[in-house]
Amino acid sequence: MFGSFSLAAATADLAEEPAAREHADCLEFRMDLADEPLAALSAYDGELPLLVTNRPRWEGGDTAPYGRLDALAEAVDHDAVAAVDVELATLRGRPTGTNEVTPTELVERARAADAAVVASVHDFDGTPAPAALDGLLRAAAAAGDVGKLAVTARTREDALALLSATHRATNRGDRVATMAMGEAGSHTRAVAPVYGSLIGYAPVDPADATAPGQYDLATMRRLVDDLL
Repeated sequence: MFGSFSLAAATADLAEEPAAREHADCLEFRMDLADEPLAALSAYDGELPLLVTNRPRWEGGDTAPYGRLDALAEAVDHDAVAAVDVELATLRGRPTGTNEVTPTELVERARAADAAVVASVHDFDGTPAPAALDGLLRAAAAAGDVGKLAVTARTREDALALLSATHRATNRGDRVATMAMGEAGSHTRAVAPVYGSLIGYAPVDPADATAPGQYDLATMRRLVDDLL
């Protein structure tokens, strides 16, 4: 997975999968926003592969730390799960609460299940300096199969810095997915794939956007296809 650009339709409801098939390459299943996510996974019989995310509150999600990694480890055993998102901070040793599974064991379990690992970083306050962007992308790409970096753009210069960092990372041979959140960076969601970003995100239902600046799914598909 992620050998080329993939558009992930973000949802907390796997029953929305049929509505995403026309435009998406996979579903990002936000386990942290779902009711009974493991039960939903067990019942899933859709066509699209799944990227499972169980985002902690300290990185913009809505799940408590207790059992969060255990739920992800159980999720990757489902045949439909093709990838798992794990925060770079978690992989670097940030305390994870009470879990039987360690971050290293989660990655090993994903590898054993032939599921890709997306190592993610989210900055909801701003856009780091170019050297810091490069460092984060290097670290995330080294920690997973794809390094994801989402920053917050306050200005067009911030958006340009993110795109430039994406270009540099791709030229280094790093596999990355990037986007700038916020109004000033919304266009990067469609433009970053031109510079090598491997994953884009859009909500199945625009009313359920999981990050600021997301396009609706059909618009994102059209824009990326027109640019690539």
